Amino acid sequence: MRSDLPLGLKYSQSIVVTSGMTAETISKLFGVEGFVPVLATAGMIVFMELTCAAAVKPFLDNGEETVGTRVDMSHIAATPVGMRVTAEVELIEIQDRKLRFKVLCRDEQDVIGEGFHERGVIYGPKFRARLEAKSLAAKGVKA
Repeated sequence: MRSDLPLGLKYSQSIVVTSGMTAETISKLFGVEGFVPVLATAGMIVFMELTCAAAVKPFLDNGEETVGTRVDMSHIAATPVGMRVTAEVELIEIQDRKLRFKVLCRDEQDVIGEGFHERGVIYGPKFRARLEAKSLAAKGVKA
């Protein structure tokens, strides 16, 4: 991670809610029916995580990536399909390789979510090698 990553960095991006992002659709992936067709809490959190990752990407060294490590988020208003959602993030703490963000999500009418998110800076190739070793170990294959 480059030393010029600024504390207080602000970044935002917007998406339009599609049917694939709804609680109704996502719940079906887990074999559950009966949820409503509004932006799923999980969808909002994924969007918030991606926005935080995009904010710091220009400040990462070659091979580095970030992974989510903590989410503390409220989802306080429903957003229907077709409405635009904006995530606004601010980097509020840098502790070694841990990055802490303050996050606000809003649709075209309401604040829909807010909270905090932490990401860890990792070296991608090393991380993937550990995942492969873990996967092989789970299958009983020695590396």
